[in-house]
Amino acid sequence: MIKSQDIKKYHLPDAPGVYLFKQGKSVLYIGKATSLKNRVKSYFASDLIKTRGPLLIDMIYQANKIKFIKTESVLEAIILEANLIKKYQPKYNTKEKDDKSFNYVVISKESFPRVLVVRGREIEKGLLYNIKEKFGPYTNSESLRDALKIIRKIFPFRDKCLSLAGKPCFNKQIGLCPGVCDGSISKVEYAKTIRKIKMIFSGRIKKLKDSLKKEMGFYSQTQQYEKANEIKRQIFALNHIADVSLIKSDNFLENDNDFRLEAYDVAHLSGTNNVGVMVVMENGQYKKSDYRKFKIRNSQGNDIDALQEILERRLRHTEWPIPNFVVVDGGLAQFNLAKKILKTIPVVAVTKDDKHKAKGIIGDENIIKKYKKEILLINNEAHRFAIAFHRQRRNVIL
Repeated sequence: MIKSQDIKKYHLPDAPGVYLFKQGKSVLYIGKATSLKNRVKSYFASDLIKTRGPLLIDMIYQANKIKFIKTESVLEAIILEANLIKKYQPKYNTKEKDDKSFNYVVISKESFPRVLVVRGREIEKGLLYNIKEKFGPYTNSESLRDALKIIRKIFPFRDKCLSLAGKPCFNKQIGLCPGVCDGSISKVEYAKTIRKIKMIFSGRIKKLKDSLKKEMGFYSQTQQYEKANEIKRQIFALNHIADVSLIKSDNFLENDNDFRLEAYDVAHLSGTNNVGVMVVMENGQYKKSDYRKFKIRNSQGNDIDALQEILERRLRHTEWPIPNFVVVDGGLAQFNLAKKILKTIPVVAVTKDDKHKAKGIIGDENIIKKYKKEILLINNEAHRFAIAFHRQRRNVIL
């Protein structure tokens, strides 16, 4: 077992990359990070049991070695992580074993191929056909889409517009489509772009840069200066990727089993049409398929009683995953009530001013310090969802 004092010997850099927890030669778990140093250290924090799932804790006990691969950007870390998970299929990257749940980058088999993000289940069911190649699976859909946005700014591609439609699509007008729609790019030139995109998702970014330098040299020698300048721009962009947004927070380990937050809020108008909601965030992303609405049955106009009813009804659903902690809207009364009902599940409460703006958070200081941003975000989402549900109910009654 690796101990926290052992971390120093690995000389982990404060740089993006991929880390591998190993047991001898066997790879147990693979993850990506904006900062390898901070991310790996987080596995040995004193609050690990509170903030991480049991599978991850078991993995830490099993591991006896850490390896890492530093990358030049987070974009490269995202792609390298997917390729390594596919290669090693680590025991504790449990989610990756269900390819249907995760996203792939697919390239269609067309004269002017499309580049799309598609879920594994859609591919399996044949909902998207004519696929030439696919890359993935990618564990975090938001990170993947952000990565694709960056790549598209460097190498504009077609996603949904009709090829040779005769007029420029919206993406062409803003520089994200090379002109497949209006015929301003040839099949040969567009095929070059697709090859470059494939090199990125195959993890061959260094090779791509070398290839681009040769291409730029050729255009310069043949006095095709406009094309040479475009290649120069692409090389510069690859070397200076602004990728801060690609991994939203090192607090969340995107591949962990069941790091889950739940937030609750109630809404009513002068004590009528009482409703409540539960919203869910998993691994830093809202999971809207798990949102729930509650029509309050016994607690008209009383926020405390309404919250009690919601939490008690929620706990009856033993088939729903247990959250790592719960966020409630309100003050000390709501906080104490939730703690009493939820018992072993940590609780924080977001207090509000007279304009219903967040003014403070009550609860475990370590959780608040580590997850303040996520607590405020999910609390705001719960309030939005509760208001929307209340308006819907009121309109139905009217």
